[in-house]
Amino acid sequence: MNNSKNKKGVTRRKFLIGSSIGVGVLLGAGYLSRNLIRRYIASMVNEADMPYNNNVGPSVWFEITADNKIILHSPKVEMGQGTFTGLAQIAAEELEVDLSNINVVHASTATSNIDPFATGGSTSISGLWQPLRELAATMREMLKIQAAQIWDTERSSISAADGQLSFGSKSMSYGELVAQVKEWEVPDTPPLKDVSSYKYVGKPIPRIDLMDKVIGAPIFGMDATMPDMLYGAVVRPDRIGATFGGADVSAARDMPGVVKIVEEEDFIGVVATSRMAAEEAKNAIKVDWKTDKNWTSAEIVEMLEVGQGNPIVIQKQGDPADHIEDSQQVITAEYRSPIGAHAQIEPNGSVSSVTDEGATIKMSTQVVKITRKEVAKRLGMDEEDVVIEPTYLGGGFGRRLHTPNAIQTAVMSKAVGKPVASFYTRKEEFQNDTFRPPTHHVLKAVMTEDGKIDTIEHNVSSGDVMFGSALVPGFVQPVVGADVGAWRGGMIQYEAIPNFHAISWRVKLPFATSWWRSLGLLANTFAIECFLDELAVQTKQDPVQFRLDHIQDDDRGYRLKEVIKAAAKRAGYRDEVVDGVAMGFAASTDANTPVAQVAAVAIVDDEIKVLKVTCVIDPGLAVNPDQVRAQCEGSIIMGMSAAMYEKMEVVDGQLYPVIYGPYRMALMKDAPKKIDVEILQNAETPGAVGEPPLGPIGAAIANAIFRLTGERRREMPLVK
Repeated sequence: MNNSKNKKGVTRRKFLIGSSIGVGVLLGAGYLSRNLIRRYIASMVNEADMPYNNNVGPSVWFEITADNKIILHSPKVEMGQGTFTGLAQIAAEELEVDLSNINVVHASTATSNIDPFATGGSTSISGLWQPLRELAATMREMLKIQAAQIWDTERSSISAADGQLSFGSKSMSYGELVAQVKEWEVPDTPPLKDVSSYKYVGKPIPRIDLMDKVIGAPIFGMDATMPDMLYGAVVRPDRIGATFGGADVSAARDMPGVVKIVEEEDFIGVVATSRMAAEEAKNAIKVDWKTDKNWTSAEIVEMLEVGQGNPIVIQKQGDPADHIEDSQQVITAEYRSPIGAHAQIEPNGSVSSVTDEGATIKMSTQVVKITRKEVAKRLGMDEEDVVIEPTYLGGGFGRRLHTPNAIQTAVMSKAVGKPVASFYTRKEEFQNDTFRPPTHHVLKAVMTEDGKIDTIEHNVSSGDVMFGSALVPGFVQPVVGADVGAWRGGMIQYEAIPNFHAISWRVKLPFATSWWRSLGLLANTFAIECFLDELAVQTKQDPVQFRLDHIQDDDRGYRLKEVIKAAAKRAGYRDEVVDGVAMGFAASTDANTPVAQVAAVAIVDDEIKVLKVTCVIDPGLAVNPDQVRAQCEGSIIMGMSAAMYEKMEVVDGQLYPVIYGPYRMALMKDAPKKIDVEILQNAETPGAVGEPPLGPIGAAIANAIFRLTGERRREMPLVK
């Protein structure tokens, strides 16, 4: 079955599968104010699952080969999350095939199986859980229909198992059948099997991409090649706010290996016979960069002070402002987080081939659809004539949620009439990152006489995450007001508190900021959970029970309570320092997945050392428990690295550091000796996994450091 195009001959209906989510904005409704609408939208976004919308049929997703193998063309990309393994498990169940017979590949845009959104937000498995099962079940029934026609019987008489179709004494493999079919009939989606009967879902299946990575197979964007390929390099600014003011390319034009200098209004590129020749020629180009100001870190910090700009209330219960104003005993604390780089191991880049017939681009990207649209627009082509072939990603973390570098490579290819490969250098990747924005938090609380929280307020000032992104239309900002990404994790999850509100302050920074793994979750949870710990200490209460006492008795609250209790029990949480080891506790709920963590911390060789992290997560149904654990471990290490060590500075108008090493990150020697993960499954369907475990770790470590040293460290990185 060739799935490069939608099959003709669908006699019953166009195949439509998936669910949709929309936020209705009430315009002109006199009984609702704009702020109430914004808080309603914020609440919906905070609590909503993100399903997948798809309007193409099973024959576009699945390809059945003559040797009875199933190729699943995944619209979601694999960037280390284990998505391909989970999707294979899901598909195998309803297709009735052995898992070993499924091969998952990235869907080229030529297949028409194009992700309508992106790979991100921890939605790959959770979003495809229902659609993929329905697609697989429908594909199975399509096979039965054709077998029934061949054997002149009813579809209900055909059985499917282990990739074989049977009727009485007759049988044939799926591969044998598809060789005989020219037109397919697509039935209504059949009932799905009960999950309790599944053989693979819920089992710890080894990663299906493991061998390729162990042997170093050329599966990543930087490995991509095309016949007769040349190499490109693009001149990029190294100062904040620099604009192009002209260039002298005379020295570069005649350098060895140079094929062409490509001069466009928005960039200058070099095409050469080798990567080194392209880089050397690029460095010989003298560019006049215009800058209005040499920014410093101190100025960025000053811009971020809470109170500057327009506040947007994203969450409110009771009358928090009045209670804080009327109280004579308001507890206040401030927290900060720095600029953070993605620092993924594989720099951005692409390989492009542009001809009169169309364009083909191989690259690491999280946004296949957007990249195709942007390249087509720049080249003046129809989108259908631009083919994006995604590769495995050598790290994404949100850095590849906009990949306009494909435009530059495509333009250079068109200029020379040959394929061109062009990638950022490590220095360029750091300087031209779309950074995690720095933040400033001010929290206030009023306590009751019996030690409960009467009122809490969270102010967060942050640069943009969502606004300005290629993923988000421009009209969203004036409607929503507050940047969804910046306040992710910033809402108060302790809804048994009578009065609370969360307020977002938007700051437009002079350098690019955007999506970073978990968005604002790490910084916001750091502030809120450290503040909760401070309140528990001041009122001399156990920090675990203190949290439990302020959680609402509803479904979300039940799941949060369960992970908190389980984490405390599993870690043997204690407030006292024992044998030089202190524990810190924190919890968060992100994308409907609650997580609680306990960090055990000591001072080893005069340095803060995280010895152990206990993590309890409730992602609902765990399709692959091993992969859930792996995602927790990865999130914890990444969050620990960001919370303890990572920081970008602004020095004389430049972002610094620009290489690994000076940009300090957690190394193997810094990793905890043990990360202990327990999985609860208090929901019937899979939920988010990739980002929620990143939320609590910074606060858990900071709270442990306080118990260890008596010092409250309210600013990341925690290790100076």
